Amino acid sequence: MAQNVHHLADSHMNSFIRIRLILTEERPTLKPYDQDLWAELADSGTTALEESLGILDGLHARWVRLLESLNEAAWRRSGLHPENGEVTIEDMLRIYAAHGQGHIDQISRALAAE
Repeated sequence: MAQNVHHLADSHMNSFIRIRLILTEERPTLKPYDQDLWAELADSGTTALEESLGILDGLHARWVRLLESLNEAAWRRSGLHPENGEVTIEDMLRIYAAHGQGHIDQISRALAAE
């Protein structure tokens, strides 16, 4: 369960930065990362669950403020992800909302099984 929460913090931090790049650069290349290798880093196994939850809490609050400030043209801005092709900010919101919900469902199932 903790690994899922740490992964969500890593993933959503990357997405937040990618959105900021899209908003400040013309069609930037969005750097992929190896989530499995990130999970093997020492902090992934030693970080308290509350620390990653705190990251998610603050990050999501900022993300909401940023997204609420966007006009229609900003939502259509895009970046190029080498593995996934062109993605707009709207696409990213859809992807990461589903991503977060998928992991919440996975964590809920694990807790229910305990």
